[in-house]
Amino acid sequence: MKWSLLFIACLSVACLSDPGIKPVPENIRTTVADSVLPNILDSGNTVETRFPVPDGFTRTTTDSTSFEVWLRRLPLHPDGYPVHLFDGRLKSRSDVHSAVLNLDVGRRDLQQCADAVIRLRAEYLYSQKRYADIHFRFTNGFVAEYDRWRRGARIRVEGSRVYWTDGGKVSDAYPEFRRYLDMVFAYSGSASLERELYAVEPTALQPGDVWIKGGYPGHAVMVLDVAVHPQSKERRFLLAQSYMPAQEIHVLKNPAKNDGSPWYSVAESGETLETPEWTFKKNHLRRFR
Repeated sequence: MKWSLLFIACLSVACLSDPGIKPVPENIRTTVADSVLPNILDSGNTVETRFPVPDGFTRTTTDSTSFEVWLRRLPLHPDGYPVHLFDGRLKSRSDVHSAVLNLDVGRRDLQQCADAVIRLRAEYLYSQKRYADIHFRFTNGFVAEYDRWRRGARIRVEGSRVYWTDGGKVSDAYPEFRRYLDMVFAYSGSASLERELYAVEPTALQPGDVWIKGGYPGHAVMVLDVAVHPQSKERRFLLAQSYMPAQEIHVLKNPAKNDGSPWYSVAESGETLETPEWTFKKNHLRRFR
């Protein structure tokens, strides 16, 4: 169970236990190599290649180094691969996903729903060496800046007090970046992430946008890809989520489609967006600044 500083960082209706603080040791273990998302640009099995756009639609175009293109090139596990929890068990529901990202979930119950959104955004910025842009707020408002972390500062939590100390390893190597992220995952959640994003209209959604309902419980899913009809301007989109307990990030099926299609429609969603494990409202769409 993942705890925030002052509240439970609830990410699903099951997250309704006593509030508290979960200390995060300095030697957090990860299962990753020393490089970010190895072979991400060389994989033949990506979001873009696995999911052709619906007939008559075309993918939105953007710069090759953009967050949009990076998301489309995320590698996937083979078709039929099940969603695993952080401890290796299978997700209790096998009917919610169309694909699973080939991206580790770590060995602790940390990378839940809002954390998956944070992970993808931070991984992209890290790949672009935009270190100063990697910063996220804890539930109590403390700003965890990666640029400060990589220069040797470390975050200490004592009760409700959070502060920086010196003496950490000076490094921008990937394992240290992941230790920073695990600290963020431990003390951030849907409520804190929602406050960092700004509202956008669904008719203008783009890859990287986030459907989010902050709270206790709350939930968040990320828009992985968008396709637009050239005449009607209707937008179709793919969604990805983690959930609780921490689990591999997976591409969601559209429960409104009997054929298991993962493509959602802005026109069809109306005032609500129904996903397999959460219902969002139209005004829950947000974007990173």
